[in-house]
Amino acid sequence: MLKQSLTQKMSQKLSPQQIQLMKLLQIPTLALEQRIKEELESNPALEEGVTTIEEKEFEDQDYDQKSEESEGDFEVDEYLKEFAEDDPTIYRNYSRSGDDEDEFKKPIEVVNSYHDHLERQLGMLSFESPEDYTIALQILGSIDGDGYLRRDPSAVVDDLMFTQNMITSEDNVLRVLKRIQQFDPPGTGARNLQECLELQLSQKLRREKDNPDLDLAYVIVSKHFDKFSKKHFSKLLTSLDISEEELKDAFDEILKLNPKPASGYAPERKRDSMYIIPDFIIENNNGELELSLNSRNAPDLRISDQYRAMLKSYKTRKKQGSIKSKDREAALFIKQKLDSAKWFIDAISKRRDTMYRTMYAILQFQYDFFLSNDQRTLKPMILKDIAEMTGLDVSTISRVANSKYVQTEYGTKKLRDFFSESIQNSEGEEVSTLEVKKILSDIIDAENKRKPLSDEKLRKALIEKGYKIARRTIAKYRDQLSIPVARLRKEL
Repeated sequence: MLKQSLTQKMSQKLSPQQIQLMKLLQIPTLALEQRIKEELESNPALEEGVTTIEEKEFEDQDYDQKSEESEGDFEVDEYLKEFAEDDPTIYRNYSRSGDDEDEFKKPIEVVNSYHDHLERQLGMLSFESPEDYTIALQILGSIDGDGYLRRDPSAVVDDLMFTQNMITSEDNVLRVLKRIQQFDPPGTGARNLQECLELQLSQKLRREKDNPDLDLAYVIVSKHFDKFSKKHFSKLLTSLDISEEELKDAFDEILKLNPKPASGYAPERKRDSMYIIPDFIIENNNGELELSLNSRNAPDLRISDQYRAMLKSYKTRKKQGSIKSKDREAALFIKQKLDSAKWFIDAISKRRDTMYRTMYAILQFQYDFFLSNDQRTLKPMILKDIAEMTGLDVSTISRVANSKYVQTEYGTKKLRDFFSESIQNSEGEEVSTLEVKKILSDIIDAENKRKPLSDEKLRKALIEKGYKIARRTIAKYRDQLSIPVARLRKEL
């Protein structure tokens, strides 16, 4: 049975403007430039420039949409059309003058990609049949960015059947693959690391005959790869019946090889994604640190004088009683664009202020580190610490810290890296986990590589330095630092 009832509920919802402000706060500088460019193109009432004091005092008034229509000679939509021809923010398809540096287009960078290099070599080969050439193209397209063919021959056969309507066999694929594996750089088309090293060693052996170190290196890679990869030196010495010096010379030859043949060529992805534009700049001025926002972070924006004049003209005509319904529609459009421009300018200003306050708090908290670049001076710092210093919400601090970078005299660093948990040392002081990782890395760098320290010995070494940490925590920190286990750090 249906019943009617009254309930009272409190809820909090974000306005579209608040959501847009949070998005602006989260994006990095490079994305902000694109976002501002899109807003400039979509809103003709917005333009780049510094707002004067007179313009700051400009305030819009509400329009009376129910006022009676009056006859007159002036119409705002005609006024809008007249100014649109001269408004540089409406259309950007016409050619600019040479002095406009903002519209300067970067030249397209011509790079020699890895696959382009392979296709040029393919064009210099002669094949017994057109089918072999098609197979070769399919193989080249299946080689990944490291230079490996990670698809099985059966999968290549299936690809040819579905995409080229061509029926072939795995033997044909393997036969063509062997020819591609002779391409430059050596190791191209290998299906695993072992085959990659074998291909490189075999090509070196053809160039450098009577080289016993290369011969031994090829034997190690081709027949004892498991022992080699696990660095079982004693087993290799026994199996091959060689001296330690001979094994070391062979290992040196293997270490000269490239495990990723395509690493020397331009990646296939866009080159722009490789650049990092810092959001903040910290400069050391005679021992005093000075913080500034990147000038590209938030360019000066202002409301268009033309649209401001159009709205003032409408108000003047309204007082004179010469307003028609079409005038009110055009004026409403202008007001909407002006309101949107004012909101966007305010949002950019708030973003700038929030980012500066957050970075300034981080600078004060980690002042010693920015002076010395010594990770041991990093203090334990969490998002809540900065939120309390700035009076901002933790989620706001998180949005600022994510994907933002600061340029210092010691290099460009990610903001997120300054945040860390804390542990207590033997003296009861709170120290950053980053400090512990730095000391752990120093201990490993100074160890005897012939007898590297196990995680248990690393734990004891840290205890001697006043840091009591469990062995599993040592293993976690070591993994985070991309440091292998002791067995794989062993050297001859």
